[in-house]
Amino acid sequence: MADLIREAPFGQLVRLISGNRLFQYPEEKPDFQCPSKTNESSGIGETPQEPAVEPPAEPVIEKVESNIEKLDSNASDNSSAPDIERTATLSLQRTQTLPYTPERFAIEQTLAIEKTKSRPIIPTTTADGVTLVDWYTTDDSANPQNWSPKKKFFIAFLIDLYTFVVYCGSSIYVSSEVLVMIRFGVGDFKAALGLALYVLGYGIGPLIWAPMSEIPTFGRNVPYIVTFALYVILCVPTALVDNLGGLVFLRFLQGFFGSPCLANGGASMGDMYSLLYLPYPVAMWVSAAFAAPALGPLLSGFAVVAENWRWALWEILWMAGPVFLLFFFFLPETLASNILLRRAARLRKISGNPKIRSQTEIDRAGINFRTIVIEAVVKPIEICIKDPAVLFVNVYTALTYGIYYSFFEVFPLVYGPIYGFNIGQTGVVFVCIVVGCIIALSIYFSYLNWLLIPDILKNGLQAQEWRLRPGLIACFGPPIGLFLFGWTARTSIHWIVGVIGITIYAISVFILLQCIFVYVPMSYPQYAASLFAGNDFCRSLFAFGAVLFSRPMYLDLGIGKGVSLLGGLSVMGIIGMWLLYIYGARLRARSKFAI
Repeated sequence: MADLIREAPFGQLVRLISGNRLFQYPEEKPDFQCPSKTNESSGIGETPQEPAVEPPAEPVIEKVESNIEKLDSNASDNSSAPDIERTATLSLQRTQTLPYTPERFAIEQTLAIEKTKSRPIIPTTTADGVTLVDWYTTDDSANPQNWSPKKKFFIAFLIDLYTFVVYCGSSIYVSSEVLVMIRFGVGDFKAALGLALYVLGYGIGPLIWAPMSEIPTFGRNVPYIVTFALYVILCVPTALVDNLGGLVFLRFLQGFFGSPCLANGGASMGDMYSLLYLPYPVAMWVSAAFAAPALGPLLSGFAVVAENWRWALWEILWMAGPVFLLFFFFLPETLASNILLRRAARLRKISGNPKIRSQTEIDRAGINFRTIVIEAVVKPIEICIKDPAVLFVNVYTALTYGIYYSFFEVFPLVYGPIYGFNIGQTGVVFVCIVVGCIIALSIYFSYLNWLLIPDILKNGLQAQEWRLRPGLIACFGPPIGLFLFGWTARTSIHWIVGVIGITIYAISVFILLQCIFVYVPMSYPQYAASLFAGNDFCRSLFAFGAVLFSRPMYLDLGIGKGVSLLGGLSVMGIIGMWLLYIYGARLRARSKFAI
């Protein structure tokens, strides 16, 4: 627990105020002895001097690949070569930002054996005399990959809570729209801006927060804590503001500062979990994001009727405040390069040796934040234009996401006038999306446990298109669910039939998103972070538009025709998924971005 609090923002603040006298790291204590007989190799505890010059290290991935068999064959022999341990560990640091590569899978399989033996890792000294800081041992507790399952689960749960609050904060406003129209004397279009601009805000945010979280100087926690603190603070003026312009602008800022959960949540899971089991926590994180908007109208529906339109906005503060406190006291840094960067700084200070460095300080020399941001904004646009697979993925996910957010406009038109539901009862209807999410999660976990993981353990990672197979069936679900909902919205047919249609839609879209979000980083690992930020922007931009155009569309065309238009577009997704599965390998062979 002490280690957990020390790495959390609270612990880091206490260290700063106390001059590092409280919550000390092992190397800061007087009795510290580096486990890897390192006084001579790292310069710790010695008078600063030039380290011995060693030959430069071989290319990391090539060396690991050539030594994997050797390491496996020596798994039961305590005399395995320490340079192999060192190389494998360093390789994992470098590939953690590429979570779906055969190289990382091979390295993790090797380290799964090595980290159970608590062997020292000998630091490497480069040709110019720089000692590279690494984990002290193969089971170093500072390495997020070595944390206990309970600790990983707790941290993943915190991130899921954070994600739930931010996504729920988007739709919780929906129940207030009618009362906002009355209070400010505006039409439904302007009232809907409170939802639309929030969604737009958390689409723009990842373009900044995603690349920032990959910079070791910042790590994951700086974007998380700073933006979440601003999010919580903004909850107060948003609930108190008394003009529509101020309300919608503050809602945009809330979405913008809440977006790191959308940009970085999956990356945090990848920091802690191995490639083989990463789909489990990622699926839970996606389910928090997917189900939360559906619960927003339920949480606020009855309250705004009983109290007033501001009540829904206060509920965001009541949810976000406690979660922020948990973050502040208990959320440790998970980015390995940030942890080792700070370790290197401590060792330099203690030893007085200026040539102690982390690998990150060498790799990122000359790279500034502006360059990273430009790469994050420009590269996704370039790939989307030039690569048809990425273009399809962005368009298809944007369509499914936009349709989801159009439900917040069409449900009040269906379950109010047609079935006589009040605002609170209409909010209850959204629970069917949560039910669909739970069913989809059960199906997906069963697929992982009994089909995918056993196959990977037996045959290794297959071609990327193999991960699309569940989506080949799920892609039929969105049009079926939409047509069922759209053409049964009449008084002569029980309301439960339409609810079943939306549930089918939710189940299929959840599985589709899981397949696509695995396919993209497997095919474009070096651009995965940028592509996800671009995909987030595309999805949120279309959802922003869907919130604004869906109500007029449904009023002009009618519920059946309006939903059928979206269902017809979803049919194109069926064609696209099957074409991507059949021709994906050929497209990747012709693409200069894919592997």
